[in-house]
Amino acid sequence: LISNTTPPISNPKVLFCPHTNIKMNRFLLALLSALLIVSTSAFAPSVSSVRVPTQQYSLLDTVSSMYNNWGKKANASHILFKPSQFDEDAAKAKLTEMKAEIGNDPEKFAAAAKEWSGCPSAKDGGSLGEFGPGMMVKNFDDVCFSEEVGVVQGPISTQFGEHLILINSRTGEE
Repeated sequence: LISNTTPPISNPKVLFCPHTNIKMNRFLLALLSALLIVSTSAFAPSVSSVRVPTQQYSLLDTVSSMYNNWGKKANASHILFKPSQFDEDAAKAKLTEMKAEIGNDPEKFAAAAKEWSGCPSAKDGGSLGEFGPGMMVKNFDDVCFSEEVGVVQGPISTQFGEHLILINSRTGEE
């Protein structure tokens, strides 16, 4: 005979129970969050803007960043040179020159962003505000959650162009 009843569960723990493994809960929450982020078109890279060979920000990259940087937030500013402003080599050369002139001075960085950046954040001195892991494209996210705070990083290549990044602060570090 075939029974229509399900056998009793040998382990009555449920998926998001406070008694289950915390790492598993953290991973599942990161996975669900990443699915939401990746599935929204606002975060998907535009095919028409690709000009440099960069690794696509896959679901695995998003989950990995969210898991490895769990509870962290970054606050960063950037200067973006879009492909329409400069070709790749000229953008890198100009950003390297600007980096030497700016040093690690946040005021000089903001002034340069207002003058040169091709991003709408230029009006705010390049400030992107606070964001969590997995919210930015891979190369940008990697820098913001691994490099030294208060130091200008770059040039960094993404599918949107070439960047200088100033990590203003990072919270949630152990």
